Amino acid sequence: MSRTLAEFERLVDAEEYLQFFGLPYDPQFVNVNRLHILKKFSNFIKGIDTSALSEAEVLDRYEVALQQAYNTFNDSTPLDEKLFKVFKDKAQNVVLLSEIGAE
Repeated sequence: MSRTLAEFERLVDAEEYLQFFGLPYDPQFVNVNRLHILKKFSNFIKGIDTSALSEAEVLDRYEVALQQAYNTFNDSTPLDEKLFKVFKDKAQNVVLLSEIGAE
């Protein structure tokens, strides 16, 4: 199957990206982790220097990056990855059970 960057740039949903690259996926897993997978994928592809690569090579690297992003959440949780600001900020006016000493 011939893929192009123009086709890639029209993709929106996590499922569309996975289908574009022909990667197997669990729809329920994607439904729960979609934003985190897409954010991690975005972070990975930002780190790819595409200047000396052909279109096919770019798409191959993107495919690997998407598979890595998907796999990240098989082994980790969104809380562990802290991709979004809400996970990075410490909650205000909250006392964690671990901070309460037994007396």
